[in-house]
Order: sequence, then structure tokens, then C-alpha cells
Amino acid sequence: MTDVLLEFIPLLLFIGAIFILLLGYSVAFSLAGTGLLFAAIGTMTGDFDAIFLQAIPSRIFGIMNNEVLIAVPLFVFMGVMLEKSRIAEELLDTMAALFGTMRGGLGISVTVVGMLLAASTGIVGATVVTMGLLSLPTMLRRGYDPKVATGVICASGTLGQIIPPSIVLVLLGDVISSAYQQSQLDQGIFSPDTVTVGDLFLGALIPGLMLVGAYIIYLVYCAIVRPATVPAIPQQELDAIDNLWLRAAKALVPPVALIGLVLGSILGGLATPTEAASVGAVGAIILAGFRKSLNLQILKEVMRSTTQVSSMVFIILVGASIFSLVFRGYGGDDMVREFLEDLPGGVFGAMALVMLIIFLLGFFLDFIEITFVVVPIVAPILLAMGLDPIWLGIMFAINLQTSFLTPPFGFALFYLRGVAPPSISTGEIYRGVIPFIFIQLLALAALAMWPSLATWLPTLVYG
Repeated sequence: MTDVLLEFIPLLLFIGAIFILLLGYSVAFSLAGTGLLFAAIGTMTGDFDAIFLQAIPSRIFGIMNNEVLIAVPLFVFMGVMLEKSRIAEELLDTMAALFGTMRGGLGISVTVVGMLLAASTGIVGATVVTMGLLSLPTMLRRGYDPKVATGVICASGTLGQIIPPSIVLVLLGDVISSAYQQSQLDQGIFSPDTVTVGDLFLGALIPGLMLVGAYIIYLVYCAIVRPATVPAIPQQELDAIDNLWLRAAKALVPPVALIGLVLGSILGGLATPTEAASVGAVGAIILAGFRKSLNLQILKEVMRSTTQVSSMVFIILVGASIFSLVFRGYGGDDMVREFLEDLPGGVFGAMALVMLIIFLLGFFLDFIEITFVVVPIVAPILLAMGLDPIWLGIMFAINLQTSFLTPPFGFALFYLRGVAPPSISTGEIYRGVIPFIFIQLLALAALAMWPSLATWLPTLVYG
């Protein structure tokens, strides 16, 4: 094989994997199969050293032995259990009654509940489906513009990507930590600093709350400029509700207490994310028990859902590890490093291009695929250029959150389309999320201009 063609093999490998994914094949087997196919061809032509494949067993063992990743099934269990205990339904009813007297109040209540569910579950699909089933019919019945209603449900449902405890932040934390250590070793630093999932949790708090505030500001803007699109609930309906504030306290205190227990133990340094996730899982069981919504059938459903989601995440991680081994075996990491270092604008140009690529890939690929395939390739290079690992991780997280909203393949759009009534067209859902995509991009721009939005709190707490 000629040297010119050999230089483009990593690019062909990457394009081939994306093409197979777009054909609808399983993510994990697409990544592993593409990597092994290119490795086999390279071995036969003498252009690939098969010794790279000997690292596959140790990679898989490393995944199995990674204590941080144990937090994934535990957080999934916590989220599914809270979903099955119908906390979301009670929260939505209560918050709608509290905010319903003002124009846009129902939309604001959806945003606030989305934030609470995000901090409780961290699972985008469950949040969007739950919010779509419970709040969309009510919003349409109250006269909300379908575009505003669907947009706020999709956007608030994706907050689970950025507000801790987020599964995305757990996975990103593990990838960023490995990338940060690798970048330091490449620079000759043999006592590397570390980045933890707790660092990313702290770094994500301010940007996550900033997004919630931006969504609410947009709804207030709609109430002022286009009041007919976000009508208020008639006062007489709210007057008929007995003991509203007592109901609000009963609906809000248990999930907020559980969130505070999980996050507080992590941020206070009392527990690792894995230990805090186990506390959250037990707390969710206790909460469901107190609500008398826990039985053997529900426990079976929760265990089944947890096993399915966790198995999907880990098998994708195995496939991505095989893919990255072959990619590095063909010198792909060196090719990417040289390309990014030669870009005009230095580190700013490299970062801008990487963020654009992740944003565009988000139109077609899931966040797990991007996290396990793209981030490990580009993160060590960007970190070696001097970027802060916490800031970089939060930039990636918000960008990945945006990918859930971008047509035509935004997963939040598909989740909502599956539960929305036939009267809501797909085009209305697409148009409804456009303002929220711009809000996400503005949040990325603000974070790029003021990195301290992500780094100030971890520095304050952990020094």
C-alpha cells in the first residue's frame, strides 16, 4: 500500500464506522467490527502491526475493573426507580399549580421539573417521555403553541446531560481523566494530576443552572412578546386545590432531599460518585416504598431496564476500545495531533474545530458513541495544548447535550415524537427546539469566553 494512501487509512476507518452506524447496525458491533476488519486488511498487507490487538484483553479487563463506571448502573437504577414511583407526575401537577397563574407559568413549571428530574435520574429518554406523556396534553389543552410546548419539553428533558448526577458526566469524567493523564505522560510528567467525576459534577453546576435560567427567560420573553402562545391557567381552577403549599412540600422535599444527599456526599468529599450512587439507589427504593408504589413487578421492571441500559453502555465501551486501538495502530492519533497543531489560530482554532465536529456528529450519532470514540482521540491533544480539563469536559458535555436537540436525528425529538399526539407534526417539534438550540450555543459561547463558569466552583471547593 502506498504511503499516501496509508496516511488516509485512519480517516477511512472513521468514515467507515460512521457509514455503518448510519445503516442502522448495532453501535458496539459496528465499531468493533470496523476496527477488526481494517486490522485484518492491514495485517495481510503488512501495514498494521497485529501486536496492537494483544491489548484488547487488558482493555476489557480495565473496563471491568474500573470502579468509577460502577456508578453507571447504580445511577440508572436510581433514575428508573424514581420514574416508576410516579414522582414526576406529582411534581408536574404541583409546580403547574404554583406557577400556573402567570403567563408561561406552565412552561416554567415544566422547566423546573425537568431540572429536578435531571438531577434525580440523569436519563434523557425517561425524562422526555415522562414529560411528554404528562405535560404535553395539558399544555395543548391550555392553549399553548405546540412549538413552544414541544420545544420546552425537549430542552428541559435534556438537562439530565449536564446537571449532576449525570451519566454523561460520569462517562466523560472517566474519559477526560484518562486523557489528562495521557497528555501529561506525553509531556514527560510522570506524576500526573488527576481529574475526578466529582470535579466535573461541581464544574457543571453553574452552567447547568445557567441553562435553566436561560430557558425560563425565554419563556418570560414569550409571555411578554407573544402572550397568546403561553396562556395562564384560570385562577378559579387553582382556587379549587386544597392545601396547595402542603402538597408542594410533600412533592418537592423527598426528591430534593435525595438529590442533596447524593450530590452533597460527593461534593463534600464524603463519598465517591460510586458510593453516592449506591446511596441514591437505596434512597430511591426507600422513597418508592414510602409512596407505596414499590412491589415485585415494579422491581423486576426496574432491574430489567437497568440491565438493558448498563449493558448497552458497557458493550459500546468495549467496541469503542477495540476501534481506538486499531485507530492508534494506524497512527490516527498522530495524524489528528499534527492536523490540530497546524491549524491557524493555535489552540483556539483547534478547539473551535473540535467543537464544530462534535456538534455536527451530534446530528447523526449518540452521545455515548461520541464520548467513547471522538473524545479519547482529541482530548489528550487539546489538554496538551494547555486547556483546563474541567472546562474542556463541561464544554463537551454541553455540546453533547445540544446533539439531543439537533434535527433530523436528535434523540430527544424522537422520544417526544413517539409519545406526542398525531395532531403535532414532526415539523412543529423541529421548529420548536430551534430557539433552545440557539440558547445552548449561546451557553457554549459564554463558557468559552468565561471558563471560570466551570472552574471557579471546583477550585473553591477542592482548591
